[in-house]
Amino acid sequence: MAKTAAATVSPDVTRWRNAVVVAYGASGLAFASWVSRLPAIRDALDLTPGNVGVLLLCMTLGSFASVSASGLIVLRLGSKQTIRTGSIMVGCGLLLAGLGTTVLASPVATAAGLAVIGLGTGSWNTASNVEGAAVERAVGRHIMPRLHGAFSLGTVAGAGLGAAAAAVSLPVAWHLGAAGLVVAVSVATAASWFRADSTPVAAERTYTPDHFEDPTTGPIPIIQAGSPGDAPLDNKRKIAQAWRDRRTLLLGVLVLGLALAEGAAGDWVALALADGHGQTDAAGAAGYGLFVTFMTIGRFAGTLVLDRYGRVPVMRWCAALAVFGLGLFVFAPSPWLAFVGLAIWGLGASLGFPVGMSAAADDPAKAAARVSVVSTIGYGAFLCGPPLLGLLAEHVGILHSLLAVMVMLAVSFVLSPVARKPAGT
Repeated sequence: MAKTAAATVSPDVTRWRNAVVVAYGASGLAFASWVSRLPAIRDALDLTPGNVGVLLLCMTLGSFASVSASGLIVLRLGSKQTIRTGSIMVGCGLLLAGLGTTVLASPVATAAGLAVIGLGTGSWNTASNVEGAAVERAVGRHIMPRLHGAFSLGTVAGAGLGAAAAAVSLPVAWHLGAAGLVVAVSVATAASWFRADSTPVAAERTYTPDHFEDPTTGPIPIIQAGSPGDAPLDNKRKIAQAWRDRRTLLLGVLVLGLALAEGAAGDWVALALADGHGQTDAAGAAGYGLFVTFMTIGRFAGTLVLDRYGRVPVMRWCAALAVFGLGLFVFAPSPWLAFVGLAIWGLGASLGFPVGMSAAADDPAKAAARVSVVSTIGYGAFLCGPPLLGLLAEHVGILHSLLAVMVMLAVSFVLSPVARKPAGT
């Protein structure tokens, strides 16, 4: 990337970047809000670990359907409208999940709320990565880790609020309803400053928007996220080509292991601390907060680390740290060591998604399609893995079921070289 000083970034790009930060942060807040209340949801609905896994599967099915179609959605609607619509769906889903738990006491209603959250989240997150990759190229630095760090800050805030809500026994409906309102309003407002849809890309133009000018560099050739002029068949061709690209698929598998490590923590840490290490529900929520705090530290440090050492060594260290931290968490003889393991695990899982998204967007003309493919594979692990761990937990317990994650982390370690930027891009 050509630019190295933040001072060379124009005010328009700065406003664009800040708006994308809001979208990432709100996504983290939404996710952590319901995850941190899983123990309360489990208790209110009297669910077994297997039942919790089935409940999570409802959200997974919605998310996977959404993320699988996200490439076509983003190419057709553009990232701005996709993010705005997704955030509103997530807000409504949070409210429904809260009402299903507290007011209706119905697992079916709660599952429906989680399914709506999933439908909104999948395409929203893919579109955010397209928008984020565009901002990264405009800024001229590896800022994708910091954008994902904003997601982690949102999860820290959500986990902290969730722990506080659990400590004072705040009804889940009130908590999730308020979180949903904040998420929908903040993202719908921030989307007004998104610019990826109107930024031209050389050799991949099907319409002629006004140029987005950066006074320091002139027109910015970043990402064509989508346009009303793109024909549906042409969009399908772009997605099909991305699915046949070997490097894109390997990037997806690389992200898969680290995404599974992140997703497993999000869905099971609070319950694993409560059931496996004998901690209270509030301590379980606080443990997840510790995990995402160290994930946030890793992501904000990621820009400097990546600029200095490059993607491949950083990915290797991330996979190794995640394995070590996860093993320490599972086998810790005392709760305080389990919390240390969570911190190391969080650092290790911190950079998988952001580096994978940046690598998928190395060719700006094909970024939207390739980011959608890597997102689909990565989010597939993030979403499908945790419910399957719940079914495994029925036989080996929650803590030992987490050991299955180590296998995919080993695959991510081996595939780290695929993150290297191709020559000529």
